[in-house]
Amino acid sequence: MSLKSGGIVILDYGSQTAQLIARRVRELGVYAPLLPYTVTLDQAQDAAPDFRGVILSGGPSSVYDPGAPRLPDWALSGDWPVLGICYGMQLITQALGGAVAGALHREYGMASVQVREPGALFEGLDAGQTVWMSHGDRIERPPDGFRVLAHTDNAPYAAIGDPDRGLFGVQFHPEVVHTEHGAAMLRNFVFGVCGAAADWTPDHLIDASISAIREQVGSGRVLLGMSGGVDSSVAGELIHRAVGDQLLAVFVNHGMLRAGEADAVIALGRQLGWQNLIAVDATEEFLDRLAGITEPETKRQIIGATFADVFEREAARLGALDWLAQGTIYPDVIESAGTGRPGAKRIKSHHNVGGLPDHLRTRLVEPLRDLFKDEVRAVGTRLGLADSIVWRQPFPGPGLGVRCVGEITWERLELLRAADHIFTGELRAAGLLRVGTAQAFAMLLPVRSVGVMGDNRTYDEVIVLRAVTTTDFMTADWARLDHDLLARVSSRIVNEVKGVNRVLYDISTKPPATIEWE
Repeated sequence: MSLKSGGIVILDYGSQTAQLIARRVRELGVYAPLLPYTVTLDQAQDAAPDFRGVILSGGPSSVYDPGAPRLPDWALSGDWPVLGICYGMQLITQALGGAVAGALHREYGMASVQVREPGALFEGLDAGQTVWMSHGDRIERPPDGFRVLAHTDNAPYAAIGDPDRGLFGVQFHPEVVHTEHGAAMLRNFVFGVCGAAADWTPDHLIDASISAIREQVGSGRVLLGMSGGVDSSVAGELIHRAVGDQLLAVFVNHGMLRAGEADAVIALGRQLGWQNLIAVDATEEFLDRLAGITEPETKRQIIGATFADVFEREAARLGALDWLAQGTIYPDVIESAGTGRPGAKRIKSHHNVGGLPDHLRTRLVEPLRDLFKDEVRAVGTRLGLADSIVWRQPFPGPGLGVRCVGEITWERLELLRAADHIFTGELRAAGLLRVGTAQAFAMLLPVRSVGVMGDNRTYDEVIVLRAVTTTDFMTADWARLDHDLLARVSSRIVNEVKGVNRVLYDISTKPPATIEWE
C-alpha cells in the first residue's frame, strides 16, 4: 500500500491558512495533500489513493458572488466524510439547499463558542471554548437534516453537522493556534469520523522518498543546488542515500552570504560524505546583473534566473546531467502561489520556485516539496544529521539580497554582513538561536539618518533587526527580546560597523507583514 493511501484530501479555496490545515492533519500522522478545488475525482484519488475524508478550506470569496469557486461535483457524492471550514462550510450549505448571506456584524479574531451537541467534532471538549473567526458571511439556514452543533452570539450556526452522512461545517478556523481546541477537533474528524490511520511518520517518509527518488532518477545524474541550509541538506542527503555518487552538489557563492558561510557550507558537504561537491564563486556575475535594481520581485527573479544560468553552465561543463534537485518546501510553493492554486494571491516569488526556465522545471527533483519545515527537521534528525544543520535558522536562497533593501552593492553587503554577524552572535551567546527565536537577522535600509559621533555630524546607514517566533512560518510574531540584549547589539553595531549610526527593531507580525522585508 502507498504511503499516501488512506489520507485526507484538502481542497484549497485560496485561504492563506489553507496549508495550516494540511500541516495540522499531518501532525496527527496522516497524509494530507492540498489540492486545488478544480481537481477531478481521479486526480484526488491519484494524489491520495483510498482517501478517507475531505476538508474544504476557507477562502476570500462569497458563495453568492458571480464566478465564486464552487464545489466539485464529486465532493459530496461519495461515502467519505466532509468537513467544511468557513467558506467550505458555506459551500456545503449552498450546495445542499441551505441559505448563506452577509452577516450583520463581521467576525474577525477571537470569539467564544458554545457547544450545543457534543460528540463527533466536539467529543471530549469543553462546552465553552475560544475560537478564531474570520468571516463576513454566515449561515442563515442550514440544509435539511443538519443540526446545530455550536453557536456564538453573532453566528447562530457556528458549527453544523449531519452525522449520519458524515457532513460537518464550522464557521471558525480550527487550523490556527488561536482556536483553543482546534487540533483536537481535527483529530476527532480525522480519526473518529473518517477512521484514518496514523502512518505518515519520518521513517515512512524517508523510505518513501528514497524509493521515489530512485524510481524518478533511475541511472541519471542529479545536480543539486547546495546552500548549507536544512532544506537543501536534507534533500541532498535523501538523494545521496537513494543514488549515491550520481549526486553532484554545486554550491554557488553569489556574494550575498553571511560572514564565514561559504567555508561552512563546503565543510558541511564534506562532513556528509558527498564526494561530488563543487564550489563556484559567481559573486561578480550576480552583482553585475543586480546593479541598479531596487524592486524586490525583480531582484528575486534575477537571482533565480542567474542561479539557473550557473547550474546550466556547470551541467554543460560536467557532462550529461539529467536532473536538477532543489530543497523546495511547501511554504515556498505557497507564497509563490501560481496556477496551482486557483483563487490564491501571490505574496512573493521564491528563487527556487518562480525563477527557473520552463525546460529546467520539467527535470526537477524536489523530495521536500510537500513538507513543512517541522517535517523536514524531523526527517533530518531521523537521517542522523547534526543539530547544527537540522536546527539552523532559515536563510533565504537569495541570501542578503532580500535583506539589503534597495540597491545591492558589495559595500552595502559588507556592512550588512558585519551587522548581522554581531546580532546573531549575541543571540547565539544568549542561547536564543534555537529557543526563543525561529528566525533572526539584520537588514539594511535604503535610507540614511543624521547622527552625532565624537561631536561630529554623521549621515549614515540604518540597520533594522528582525527576530520572530513561529511554529510553521505561515504566521509569525515578533520576539520579545531582552532590552539589555538589544541595547548591547545596537551599541556594538554602531561602534563596530563603520557607516551605521542608527539601529531599529521590527515589531511587525506576519500577517500583515512577511518575515523577510523583500
